[in-house]
Amino acid sequence: MAVKEAIRSAIAPAYIQARLLQERLQSGVVWYPLADGFVDDPYPTYRKLREKDPYHYSPLTGSLVISRYEDVDEVLRDWKRFSNDQRKGAQSNLRNEDTRGQLTPSILSLDPPDHTRLRGLVNRAFTPRQIAKMEEHIRATAHALLDEVEGQSEFDLMSNLATLLPTVVIAEMIGVPTEDRERFKEWSDNFARVLEPNLSPQEGKLVLETADIFEQYFSRIIDQRRDDMRDDLVSRLIEAEEEGERLTTDEMQVTLRLLLVAGNETTTNLIGNGMRALLRHPEQLQILRDQPELIPNAIEELLRYDSPVQVDTRTVLEDVKLGGKTAPKGSRVMLLIGGANRDPEEFERPEELDVTREDAGNISFGRGIHHCLGAPLARLEGKIAFEVLLERFDDIQLGAQRPQYKQNIVLRGLTRLPIRVHPRPK
Repeated sequence: MAVKEAIRSAIAPAYIQARLLQERLQSGVVWYPLADGFVDDPYPTYRKLREKDPYHYSPLTGSLVISRYEDVDEVLRDWKRFSNDQRKGAQSNLRNEDTRGQLTPSILSLDPPDHTRLRGLVNRAFTPRQIAKMEEHIRATAHALLDEVEGQSEFDLMSNLATLLPTVVIAEMIGVPTEDRERFKEWSDNFARVLEPNLSPQEGKLVLETADIFEQYFSRIIDQRRDDMRDDLVSRLIEAEEEGERLTTDEMQVTLRLLLVAGNETTTNLIGNGMRALLRHPEQLQILRDQPELIPNAIEELLRYDSPVQVDTRTVLEDVKLGGKTAPKGSRVMLLIGGANRDPEEFERPEELDVTREDAGNISFGRGIHHCLGAPLARLEGKIAFEVLLERFDDIQLGAQRPQYKQNIVLRGLTRLPIRVHPRPK
């Protein structure tokens, strides 16, 4: 077995390079997100794909790669022809899909009527009114986290605010005991890798182990709430009812897992990616200092400019023509959300960051029936994070160390963003 694995390891790079050369000769561009430098800046690749081959076949992934805004928007809305349920497609050679196939599907990967029933039930426990009630508490939490670095002229924004704020908020929404929040973040990070096509076998094993941990953990909390209802998300999910139906225990466990991971990752990446973009464009940060009422608008522009979710996939349910190319039934289409958000056919000056932009209709939280359930919460947390940072510091600059990105293709975000700050006089 060791010899076979060694042979495979030796052959794989040569095979990949040969396929990439063939791909480049056929279309003038390649889709290979494992290339050096891609994670740090994927946007030049997106631009080449839009310009040279917006309906690009990737032989390594077996997917049709779509990069134009209009096309991505259309596919995301069309659940009748493009499913989010990978079980309806042919076997893929993407590393993470085998692991995902071993997990109980969440509403994220279900189609109607199952999706409709579950989404309707969960919506009743995740209303805008419930989120709005949390605003002052989220603000107080952000201040408390920054109190921990008071007196420091430089600190890491990711570990001190961007990762902690959404973790604390979603944990409190669910009703997780305070002492378990650090474990929650670790579990969330481990499980989120299941979305990445470069998932390693070791990470795949860890994903399945983490899913079991979630199941055991949430089972205990659900049982406790059945006997002692509280003002938290678990209790509201138990109470949620529509036309006489309720969520089963399994459905609640999977939903809680989804909300935890999605709530952490998207908001963390919004805060980190957004602040790095503003620090690289200090004139835009100054506009927000002078006109803080523009921060909600800026959140939309930051989501467009450097989206927390870069890539989504769909399974084709019938033969479909896209740009003169056929996506056969059972195949995958790969949707480049990050590329769509910079499409010059949709946005003027798409490569520029402009917090006053009025056409920032980003696709970052999806479209159609799978539009992100937690989008209002992520927007609120992002808005509060930037408001609090600008309120507390009259100068923010990039720190001495270089920012560092996660080695992710789907969920784009930083592991480290050192910033230098000067506090406002009290």
